[in-house]
Amino acid sequence: MKVNGIPYRPIWEADGAVRIIDQTRLPFAFTEAPLRSEAEAVRAIADMLVRGAPLIGATAAYGLALAMREDASDENLAAAHDRLFRARPTAVNLRWAIDDVAARIRPLAPGDRAEAAWLRARAIADEDVELCRMIGVHGLPLIEAVAARKGRVNVLTHCNAGWLATCDWGTATSPIYQAHDKGIDVHVWVDETRPRNQGAFLTAWELGQHGVPHTVIVDNAGGHLMQHGQVDLCFVGTDRTTRAGDVCNKIGTYLKALAAKDNNVPFYVCLPSPTIDWTVRDGVAEIPIEERRGEEVTEVQGLGPRGVESFRVVAPGSPAANPAFDVTPARLVSGLVTERGVAEASEAGLLGLFPEAAAA
Repeated sequence: MKVNGIPYRPIWEADGAVRIIDQTRLPFAFTEAPLRSEAEAVRAIADMLVRGAPLIGATAAYGLALAMREDASDENLAAAHDRLFRARPTAVNLRWAIDDVAARIRPLAPGDRAEAAWLRARAIADEDVELCRMIGVHGLPLIEAVAARKGRVNVLTHCNAGWLATCDWGTATSPIYQAHDKGIDVHVWVDETRPRNQGAFLTAWELGQHGVPHTVIVDNAGGHLMQHGQVDLCFVGTDRTTRAGDVCNKIGTYLKALAAKDNNVPFYVCLPSPTIDWTVRDGVAEIPIEERRGEEVTEVQGLGPRGVESFRVVAPGSPAANPAFDVTPARLVSGLVTERGVAEASEAGLLGLFPEAAAA
């Protein structure tokens, strides 16, 4: 996608190194950051300089490659794999990516591992671009059907499942970008997505860069808009999807799905297949939910008279809980939009598109 008219990906190679967009600085400053070591990749993931399941996976793959440049021994391969996994354990793409890279390089001689890991990390990033493009291809007809019936299409999304969360296109935004580029009148309701405001900061910024009409709303406004017929579709992403079709996504997604179900608004989850965890059936019982620092709730970042500052918004002395994700049961999901098509949110639906996973 483009930033000020210049094509960008959120992670890329330059002069034999890895560079990322520091998303903690957006939307107030557009800043690039280098990843020169595995430790810097771990910090970028844990501190959310990069975020979004597919982008976390690609960053972790490059992190393992950087670790092999430093020390390609068996011991460091195992240790680096563990450090990267613990950086953010909920997003399954991270585990998938480092497992994939590690499995490919483990049989190699230590002297061959760094180059092989680097090439595989690059391939994972490139593959994600195509996966996300195809999600848009299969999600576009859902928007076109509404447009044919009523003209303007109002889509509600939550958090940031845009190109900043992937290696390009995004998941939930890919159908939206493709509809906009095709000339369809599509408008996006952007949840602010507390506590880190990824919707207000990131989704709004990237939609604005692309010229897509959008309106930022508080997290609790979605149900009201649905009651009044102002939402035609919900598109969200996911950090982990079970083989039964439950989806784990940014905290607050479950409440949007409940409101959508009550108001007969289709609720679609857009995901590339590496986000499916075929080893998990019950998302509520089995998916670990990351608990982040309470300061993310008690303080908010904003643009003040001295630049970007943090402001306390909670009564002094009050503690805060900060679960980062929730799980939406499959029964609330209208369909799973993947690179192979739209599946029913069920084991049978997913296996219909991915039969090779039956034995997983």
